[in-house]
Amino acid sequence: MAETVAWRPRTGDIPTSPGVYRFRDARGRVLYVGKAKNLRARLSNYFQPLRALHDRTRRMVLTAAGVEWTVVGTEFEALQLEYSWIKEFSPPFNVQFRDDKSYPYLAITLADEVPRVLITRNRKLRGAKYFGPYTKVWAIRETLDLMLKVFPVRSCSDTTYRRAEQTGRPCLLGDIGKCAAPCVGRIPRDAHRGLAQDLATFMGGGDQRFRGDLTKRMQEASAALNFEEAARLRDAIGAMDAALSKTAVVLREDVDTDVFGIADDELAAAVQQFIVRGGRIRGTRSWVVDKELDVPLGELVETVLRNAYDEEVFPPREVLVPELPDDAEELATWLSQRRAEGREAEGLRGSGRTRLHVAERGEKAQLAETAARNAAQALMLYKTRRSADFTARSQANADLQEALGLDDAPLRIECFDVSHLAGTNVVASMVVFEDGLPRKDQYRRFNVASTTDDTDSIYQVLSRRVAHLEDEEAAPAQQGDRFAYRPNLLLVDGGQPQVAAAKRALDEAGVTGVALAGIAKRLEELWQPDSDYPVILPRNSDALFLVQRLRDEAHRFAITHQRTRRKRDIGSQLATVPGLGEARVKQLLKHFGSVARLRTATATDIADVPGFGPVLAAAVVERLHGGDTDGAPREEGADEEALDAQAAG
Repeated sequence: MAETVAWRPRTGDIPTSPGVYRFRDARGRVLYVGKAKNLRARLSNYFQPLRALHDRTRRMVLTAAGVEWTVVGTEFEALQLEYSWIKEFSPPFNVQFRDDKSYPYLAITLADEVPRVLITRNRKLRGAKYFGPYTKVWAIRETLDLMLKVFPVRSCSDTTYRRAEQTGRPCLLGDIGKCAAPCVGRIPRDAHRGLAQDLATFMGGGDQRFRGDLTKRMQEASAALNFEEAARLRDAIGAMDAALSKTAVVLREDVDTDVFGIADDELAAAVQQFIVRGGRIRGTRSWVVDKELDVPLGELVETVLRNAYDEEVFPPREVLVPELPDDAEELATWLSQRRAEGREAEGLRGSGRTRLHVAERGEKAQLAETAARNAAQALMLYKTRRSADFTARSQANADLQEALGLDDAPLRIECFDVSHLAGTNVVASMVVFEDGLPRKDQYRRFNVASTTDDTDSIYQVLSRRVAHLEDEEAAPAQQGDRFAYRPNLLLVDGGQPQVAAAKRALDEAGVTGVALAGIAKRLEELWQPDSDYPVILPRNSDALFLVQRLRDEAHRFAITHQRTRRKRDIGSQLATVPGLGEARVKQLLKHFGSVARLRTATATDIADVPGFGPVLAAAVVERLHGGDTDGAPREEGADEEALDAQAAG
């Protein structure tokens, strides 16, 4: 492989100033746009020896035919120019988030002579103020139906409005009190516009001011013995309370913030945005995107915010993100500029400033965690739906067949993963996919008694697996809960050493006709036996998504098994303590939350558990730590998540 591309510019020709660069292909198409504090330092990363580049970066550099750059004065100017060029050129190697669906919004057409409130998916209505987005149309219809009792703004079409003007008769909404009927002069147009402005203010978070005003007017009407007006205002307050009950209160009433949660892996990223106004969640948005280049979380955050606050959407006073990008200060300045543009468009005084930060504690941190969980769920659903689609599954099998040079499509794939904790508690998993779908009833777990390394573990596990192949062929109907039938493809988690160990197991068992490959760390690479070069699966292909699901499922199944073994092992240890039965062992694990935390507990900590006195607590610590009962245990432990991460490695 060549050291680098032939069109590489001379290092001395690249300036060291801040700027924006563009990679182009031979036809002049922009492939990638990026910014840098130091153009020379950043671009030098792309012109390392090709073998040292990540596969996706190498593919982009090899596709390009040249690079050009523009020097700017400051990092903020670089951020602005990068944003405008990405919007203009839509480069294929840049991450560009798009809504995975067209969400409904509540819009108020304040630019119209007679403002109208409507539900729409069109974000380009002239002079309209939008609220939402809402995930369900029925939810926003219910909210609008309630709010029209309080703010009877017209919601009819322009055709219906003109017809009412000509006939002098309002539509049904005017007759039932859900429209102030400006069409027939029941209310002056200026007063009707005031209603529309009040509705916009209420939807924007001004809840308590309006409720307090209505309550005061109701009390005044009641004191004046105007009971009919008091009853109308009482019903309006009830409608307002009902509308507010549909939006969860998550923060203080004066808090306006957008909370972003991001979940990503090697192939895709998902974003969840909670729109909080007046302390209530007023709407949510989600994006899912296939990633072309592997970018860090900070870069993803920057891309997310640029896509979230486009020409029509403006940021609030505060934006919470999972991680600050390197140029967080410049990004906050850009957000503040966008906020000032939005306030100017709405005729509000003062530009305000948007604060960009990470929530570390309290209610905001909890809300950020909820957003992150929603993003993780969205990413999982996206991958599951893509893998479950019949057309995508068929394409994935066909692509794998072609990439690996198989005679037939791999309709049954078995994937193996080894998991251990610092060389102990070695376990392995086997997951089975048939026609692209998991067959969880045929998953298997393996305990590896003793091993020297991962390759030896792979050899042992594959030897035990292929030992059953001959039995399966002789009497397939009698297998019962054993392995079902012969696989078309065996996948092992690892590169050339793991594949060689698996092949040795197959050769010693005399097994032929079963394809074998290893999943390398970079995921796109599949290593076959006796091959000096890996098979590179196309980026974002259905085959790559299928391989990713197999690997992730094998990881999950192996770690779950190891966690169960850790708990069972400590249960066996503690069973020898007099007076400590199975129920009390479970109580200990439930109280401390994990085996690791129990191992780090002192006798005093254990004595605080209901039913455990000082004597029994000392006996537990004595059994776990060999007599170190009066302080912290000898070996400092890690929490359960850290142990699982170590096991996965």
